[in-house]
Amino acid sequence: MFYPLSQPTSMQRQVLVCVLWLCLASLDGVAQTPRIYRCGNAYTNQPEAGRDCKPMTTGHVTVIEGTRVQASATPANMVSSGAVSKVDLSEQRQRDVQAQAVLQAELQRAQQQQAELLREWHNGEPERRADELRQPEKYQRRVAELRGALQRSEADIAGLQREISRFSVSQQGEHKP
Repeated sequence: MFYPLSQPTSMQRQVLVCVLWLCLASLDGVAQTPRIYRCGNAYTNQPEAGRDCKPMTTGHVTVIEGTRVQASATPANMVSSGAVSKVDLSEQRQRDVQAQAVLQAELQRAQQQQAELLREWHNGEPERRADELRQPEKYQRRVAELRGALQRSEADIAGLQREISRFSVSQQGEHKP
């Protein structure tokens, strides 16, 4: 015999909701992944005692394997195929002279830029612009940017001078018997 379906009563709805809730709760326990901890730069599911390991609160962690390094050709193979050739000594000197000229030009440009920054810096008291009179935070931001630019400029100049000194040292070494 077939009974037509009627609208469920509120009691039947509550029972149905409870049954669904219990089913979902039981599935949650089965599908739960192990807890993952971050210990410094390492991720693990077994934290070590004594290390500052913090549990991860995010979703799933995906592990992607790196690519394998392919065997490279050995230097002997490269020489036999003619891929590597020695540069003539005079040609190498010419290249060194060109590189040193480029470094000298960059050094001059960096020193000019630093002179402009120092002029604008005005011993740590740059002139205030019109908009900075009403908004002191803009002035402070510009002073901080100038300080950073000066530090970068000094580091650039020091690096260029180091590179130039390497050329002079290598040239002195070539003249020694």
